[in-house]
Amino acid sequence: MTTPNESIAFIGGGNMARSLIGGLVAQGHDPASIRVAEPVPSLRETLVADFGVHVFEQAEEAVAAAGTWVLATKPQVLRAVCESLAVQAQATHPLVISIAAGITAAQLERWLGGDASVVRTMPNTPALLGAGATGLFATARVDAAGRGFAEALLAAAGKTVWIDDEAQMDTVTAVSGSGPAYVFLLAEAMVDAGITEGLPPDAARTLALQTVLGAARMLTESDVDAAELRRRVTSPNGTTQAAIETFEAGGLRTLVADAIHAARVRGAELSAANE
Repeated sequence: MTTPNESIAFIGGGNMARSLIGGLVAQGHDPASIRVAEPVPSLRETLVADFGVHVFEQAEEAVAAAGTWVLATKPQVLRAVCESLAVQAQATHPLVISIAAGITAAQLERWLGGDASVVRTMPNTPALLGAGATGLFATARVDAAGRGFAEALLAAAGKTVWIDDEAQMDTVTAVSGSGPAYVFLLAEAMVDAGITEGLPPDAARTLALQTVLGAARMLTESDVDAAELRRRVTSPNGTTQAAIETFEAGGLRTLVADAIHAARVRGAELSAANE
């Protein structure tokens, strides 16, 4: 069982790891019990200055005596990292939490030498602001305490959802992991369209971005679903109806479904490529 001040090792000290470390510290976790392996000296210095955690150049040093390991490296280097830690994993049997996209729990278990307790997660970039969305999947070896700790760790960065079937993690990636880029693309298109219709660039940007923010708050802060909110602002024969009809005629729903499907398939392909 991982207690609030048990040592935790982060393998990788990039932006997502920083957001999770900040969340742990805010929850009352002792910074002195957080250990971070990060090869870039400037990032190590910043981690110490900002959070007071212990930093190491090598992962083998960071995981020593740590009850929980958070794998926060790039997916393409994760196999080598795990294999370098396999002996220690077999000796200490830590709770392993991965935030690497496209790497399955079975792959992590195999690379760590087998019999590992793995929680696979898929956070998204708004987690850096505490407004993220994360899907989590736990293997059968993870006990209730491990699940609880993993959820608390990721909940510090936003909303969490447990997934029972790991195959659905590719859909999580497609909907929420990649999802912020879809919203950014819509905002980009709205700004460009406003400029095309004659608005000054600064005005178009302010209006479009604040509209996205306000709409997101209405979606998350009310108990009304998206379809009903849309209906409430769509007056018959009004300007909004004209725009919505244009979206529908252009096949927006099908396009979004196709895009998310393509992202899901690509996620599965990336997992297979790491076998």
